Amino acid sequence: MTEPLYCANHPNRETTLRCNRCEKPICTSCAVHTPTGYRCQECVNAQKKKFDTAEWHDYIIGVGIASMLSLIASIIIAIIVSIIPFFGWIIAAGLAGGAASLISKSVKRFLGGRRSKKLFVLSTAGVVFGALPAVIFAFIFGGLYGILGQGIYLFITVPAVYYYLSGFRL
Repeated sequence: MTEPLYCANHPNRETTLRCNRCEKPICTSCAVHTPTGYRCQECVNAQKKKFDTAEWHDYIIGVGIASMLSLIASIIIAIIVSIIPFFGWIIAAGLAGGAASLISKSVKRFLGGRRSKKLFVLSTAGVVFGALPAVIFAFIFGGLYGILGQGIYLFITVPAVYYYLSGFRL
């Protein structure tokens, strides 16, 4: 008969689980379910550190690049919607996809492959921040089509930038 295993973090709890990476005995309270099996919290944290490679200045660069490019794209959409009011929102939808791709690729290029979830979220927030002047202008002067054009731009661009930066592929 084999001796009972006890959790490495809770020595009074008997267990049959082991971390599938370091083989440390863990109880059900300590086990973290991953797609590859159960792991201890230390191994999960070590894996997260490998993913989060962004440095402090990357957050400023990501937000700055995304904001500037989003400002340019939203102004272009505002101009198109003011020239062609009814069909401008259709053009805005097409330009939003292209803008999302350009913004995402530019941010990735300037960051040199460094990444973190906070960086993805902040860069995506930069898209919204950059579009704010055009959105405010559309509310004041643009009328319904101006607001619709900016709404379509943000509706398409914001999630597309986040998903492209985070590595998720549609």
